[in-house]
Amino acid sequence: MLARIQSSAVIGIEAFAVAVEVDARPGMFRVRMVGLPDAAVKESEERVHSAIRNSGFRFPSGNTIVNLAPADMRKQGGALDLPIALGVLAASNQLNGSRITEYLVAGELALDGSVRSITGALPMTLAAREMGLRGIVLPRENAEEAGVVKGVDVIPVHDLHNAQGFFQGACDIEPYRTDISRVAEEARTTIPDLRDVKGQAHVKRALTVAAAGAHNILMIGPPGTGKTMLASRLPGILPELTFEEALETTRVYSVAPNAGIRKSLILHRPFRSPHHTSTTVSITGGGANLPVPGEVSLAHNGVLFLDELPEFNRPALEVLRQPLEEGMVHIRRANYSITFPSRFMLVVAMNPCPCGCRTHPQKKCRCSPGDIHRYMARVSGPLLDRIDIHVDVPALRFDELHSADNGGPSSEDVRAQVQEARNRQRARVKGKHSWNAYLDTALMRKHCVLDSEAREMLEVAVVDMGFSARAHDKVLRVARTLADLTGSEHIQAHHVGEAIQYRSLDKEYFVA
Repeated sequence: MLARIQSSAVIGIEAFAVAVEVDARPGMFRVRMVGLPDAAVKESEERVHSAIRNSGFRFPSGNTIVNLAPADMRKQGGALDLPIALGVLAASNQLNGSRITEYLVAGELALDGSVRSITGALPMTLAAREMGLRGIVLPRENAEEAGVVKGVDVIPVHDLHNAQGFFQGACDIEPYRTDISRVAEEARTTIPDLRDVKGQAHVKRALTVAAAGAHNILMIGPPGTGKTMLASRLPGILPELTFEEALETTRVYSVAPNAGIRKSLILHRPFRSPHHTSTTVSITGGGANLPVPGEVSLAHNGVLFLDELPEFNRPALEVLRQPLEEGMVHIRRANYSITFPSRFMLVVAMNPCPCGCRTHPQKKCRCSPGDIHRYMARVSGPLLDRIDIHVDVPALRFDELHSADNGGPSSEDVRAQVQEARNRQRARVKGKHSWNAYLDTALMRKHCVLDSEAREMLEVAVVDMGFSARAHDKVLRVARTLADLTGSEHIQAHHVGEAIQYRSLDKEYFVA
């Protein structure tokens, strides 16, 4: 008898439909699986056989053929175990009912028949909705994640017997719906306050500007001056994720096998801080067989923080250039081509020299000019050109360290300023990515108009400081953000002047 179960597989962050066709016929006992299954899918034969027998069902004694359509797409992972097992039961007359055609099925089986969690539950649920199915049957552990999708019945099951009973009509399972307000309350975390950082008022100002326009920022200064503390407080001044951004970010984490526990919707902007020994593949994503998102994608709609920037290997830094420009990363291998979203704020920190004391007022630098040159040369000019704001983080004085009043606004106050600035940008530019850092040439020409005084100031800076065309555009974008922070519709000369100051450190530190 021939049976057909609708399932799905994931490639990148997109899910595609997979029809699991099982044909059981009399003959010598043999199980064949076709349709480009990978090693994990081929191994499902043993898992399915044991799960069926240990759940009290009968495995067909004849010739069983399992076809995974479409035949030209490689299927990976263990999510096809449950639909294959249900297909075997249906093909051997142990499962009947009209429900079997109305739901998408996904789940990995243990040998005792219990259902284990899978990756990619959210993309699969979205695929079920796009296919016009009534719902999706999946493991209980993935119900919280899938339950955020509206218009689809999410049916959580805990074992094969439970799933068979639901499709047979022997038991009814209440569709699971995720309570977003409850999830938001449970996910609420305490982010360190910006006010906790002593001094560094001008750096806090630069972080505010960066957050308001989604600009990339470089902090450079001696060790122990607060660079990492400041970066860790950036998520506290960024606006909360919109539902669309949260859904997009959760899709990335849903298909990442080692990105942490996937319980539900991600409601806070990601903050990723990979170690400087990270490989190029771990930064960009990919893999030999199973394509997984890298750090640039896990930081999507959030912050990617690279501490000790020159310590990263050069190829890992150079691959950042495409995601910074396009907001996505394209990965091509011999057997697949994947595009992951990767629109993030890049925050980088570094010392001014190998020993870190080059700009320290009391400590003496032990580095030779050659050491300094080689150290700074690890950061390429093209990458540096893509960082909008450069800010010096000096050593603090004793009175600043022991000051009772830090003299700065709290993260909550700064977030309010940032939100107002972003509201102005959203009202000005209608679109998904309306922040000033992403303005293209046409929008800049329309919204970054300068008066004669501001134009003359920018012209002098470009000539004297040798700005590239990209640096020129970034100064305009930062100036637009500064105007938004002050509520000004027009860019004024003092906005341009402050934006130019944020581009001056590369001439001081990176040019001999």
